[in-house]
Amino acid sequence: MTDTPHATPPKKIPADATAEAEVPDLGETDYSDDQTSRMIAPVIVSTRAATGVTEDRSAPVIAEFAKKIGFFTRPPVLIPDGEGVLAALSELLVQIEPAVIITSGGTGLTPDDLTPEFTKPLLDKEIPGIMEAVRAHGRTKNPLASLSRGVAGVTGKTVIVNLPGSPKAVREGMEVLVQVLPHLCDQVADIRDHEAWDSEE
Repeated sequence: MTDTPHATPPKKIPADATAEAEVPDLGETDYSDDQTSRMIAPVIVSTRAATGVTEDRSAPVIAEFAKKIGFFTRPPVLIPDGEGVLAALSELLVQIEPAVIITSGGTGLTPDDLTPEFTKPLLDKEIPGIMEAVRAHGRTKNPLASLSRGVAGVTGKTVIVNLPGSPKAVREGMEVLVQVLPHLCDQVADIRDHEAWDSEE
């Protein structure tokens, strides 16, 4: 970021976060605070997409919904399933600190579905209601939505949300997220709309 570069990583990032996984190439990292305040950074957790076997179709869905609420998406980070999630999240938090990171993939029950396990240690606060709403909405379309183990929460000034890997499930998740992300990000950044906040009390 050009306005306020980060000299130290956020407090929750383990010192050895990237010791056992290759640090992903983030590409462009030089953004202003105005840009990052409405930035969504997609992280696509898919071995097949990361190795070029298949084309990622989840990031375009995230971008489609981001545009509807005045957010923009940076190019997605594509990583294999497994421990690379921690390295990718850590690098994004240190190098960019976007308003939102949305992961897609790795929320199921196979041995290398570890996205929630590598997300939770980074969170300052969990927001269980977000994933409750995402799963409830998903169940109206597919009862298997209950099997997604994704988590959501905040670390520093960044909201992190785990969505499943299929583009259909990502679309259903984004249908929920667009209803809360603008207000949520304002709360996290402590931009107070007093009338809106008073209505919650």
